[in-house]
Amino acid sequence: MNNTVDPSLFFENRPRDVKKTGEGALGKDDFLKILITQLQNQDPTNPMDDREFISQMAQFSSLEQMTNMNKTLEKFIASQTENKLVQNSHLIGKEILWQKEGSISDRDLETNTVKAVRQRDGQVSVQLENGNWILVDQIKQISAGAKEKSE
Repeated sequence: MNNTVDPSLFFENRPRDVKKTGEGALGKDDFLKILITQLQNQDPTNPMDDREFISQMAQFSSLEQMTNMNKTLEKFIASQTENKLVQNSHLIGKEILWQKEGSISDRDLETNTVKAVRQRDGQVSVQLENGNWILVDQIKQISAGAKEKSE
């Protein structure tokens, strides 16, 4: 009979609790409600220490500033995502050398002219003269279009 302990039962190998955020997290309104409740229910003969009150107000102020900064960053990220389309619009009319999806060899490169640019699900793709759509990430080289070369 073998008297060994399964290693999955050791304390250091136990599954860790994952802290959840989101809907269960306290927001600034909840923080303010807790602070007001503390003030309303404090003992009049032994009021809250000034330093503790100032500390809690500073925490509230920091929370509000972080919330505002988060909103600003979300707007910035959204504007950067929208700009991807504009940033790639210069490709229209250009001749591109592109690699087929899944190809690892530079021998599989194809040449086409870009007819349109679109954005879907956060990814920018271009329409080739043959009507096919490819991701911008597949483009390996950009050249002047046929009209621009002759000028």
